[in-house]
Amino acid sequence: MKRYRKKPVEIEAMQWDGTGERFAELQQWGGLDTFVIESVATSTGGGDPRWFDRLIVPTLEGEMRADKGDWIIRGVKGEFYPCKPDIFAATYNEVE
Repeated sequence: MKRYRKKPVEIEAMQWDGTGERFAELQQWGGLDTFVIESVATSTGGGDPRWFDRLIVPTLEGEMRADKGDWIIRGVKGEFYPCKPDIFAATYNEVE
């Protein structure tokens, strides 16, 4: 079996922190109609539901959801996609 290594490619990325400020930065980065916030309620087993916001990211494969802490990556063709923090840390190094 042959083995392959990813080509070194620089990407742009921004970590979603769930704040309005970061959402505004994402809108400026990707365009005003690119990203959408989805409010979701979770059940706590009898108590009041807890609400949190997820980011909807349009990708080449359709809409994907990004949770707080996920990275939003702009790919080599300008496309966006979310990436979990552990995968991002294992795959990318910051460029100085």
